[in-house]
Amino acid sequence: MLKFAKNILLTMKMTFSEDLRVPQQIYVGSDALKEAMPAIGKCGKKALLVTGPHVGHSAMVQQLCELLDAHKVEHVVFDGITGEPTDVMIAAGVRLYRDAACDFCIGIGGGSPLDSAKAIAAMTVCEGSIADYNGCVIDCKMPKVVAIPTTAGTGSEVTKFTIVTDTVHGIKMLLKGDVLLPDVAVVDYTLGMTAPKRVTAATGLDALTHAVESLISVKATAATDALAVSAVKRIMKHLPVAYADGADAEAREQMAVAAMEAGVCINNSSVTVVHGMSRPIGALFHVPHGISNAMLLATCLEDMEEEARVKFALLARAIGVATAADGDADASARFIGAVKELCSVCEVPTLREYGIDEAQFSASIEKMATDAIASGSPGNAPKTYTAEDCVALYRRAF
Repeated sequence: MLKFAKNILLTMKMTFSEDLRVPQQIYVGSDALKEAMPAIGKCGKKALLVTGPHVGHSAMVQQLCELLDAHKVEHVVFDGITGEPTDVMIAAGVRLYRDAACDFCIGIGGGSPLDSAKAIAAMTVCEGSIADYNGCVIDCKMPKVVAIPTTAGTGSEVTKFTIVTDTVHGIKMLLKGDVLLPDVAVVDYTLGMTAPKRVTAATGLDALTHAVESLISVKATAATDALAVSAVKRIMKHLPVAYADGADAEAREQMAVAAMEAGVCINNSSVTVVHGMSRPIGALFHVPHGISNAMLLATCLEDMEEEARVKFALLARAIGVATAADGDADASARFIGAVKELCSVCEVPTLREYGIDEAQFSASIEKMATDAIASGSPGNAPKTYTAEDCVALYRRAF
């Protein structure tokens, strides 16, 4: 059920196929949180609110708590998600969930709290530690999850994935399963109006990477292609505006919708080599996920240009940097150029500029390449990748 709150600009010019997996209920718009409360109230009697320390003390969480009180839903706040989630944070959340006798989870914040809410809900019923499920499909009857993003980028509110760092082995685990798809997604762009520039850039470029990778994925479908093109058009037009002026309501709204569209895309078509190579950088060098994607994006797109040329050309024409009169090769190059320009506008640093030590990076390349291939994501790319190929791309990107 897709419900639109007031003033929403989204127009869905397509028919969803029955196998397009999305949350049962999605509320979109400036009044989405209020309109979603009856559905949230049906998820359980006591919620664990999963968030970070900054959002946990914000007016957003205060508003949510007041609405929960008005609907007679008890709640306890867990604000222990400090940065990208780790197995240690998830275990702490599970303990509080059980001690407080909660029966469902609400994630509010960026992608990390949303991913954490899914992981915590799963581990309240799954045996062992979360690291035991790396590479496995999680399939258990877990508590309901409500996802309320306050940033526009990760799309976690509409995906069956969660990314958690295994602190013992130093890897970012991509955990998946249809049961991880949130039951209720609340996409209220007003909650992201105060996101700082660096967060706006990181999350927006993450959404762009989602949309582009899902489009060229071997798992792409006609439905995800339509959503991916729509998301790219929104992002290329509105991310520079949101980055320059975070108070621009239209840009924030369009970015929130684009992030949701791109999230639906990766939930159904997955990602490719960019994400596969990005996660190890985040795990070892603590680079924000969206920024590590952006650091690799142009290099990887150039490497896949020949195989993805037709779809890159499609995107070039969709965003207006090429016309039907331009050949695919020229149009494809223009799209990659537009991506580079957007990364420049958003002040994305290189790996070196970020401060990563070259010797340490070089010493880690073999492990990162192995972990990237093991994640399975490069296997969705339109060309075949080996660990050696990833090593070469890491060196080129640095």
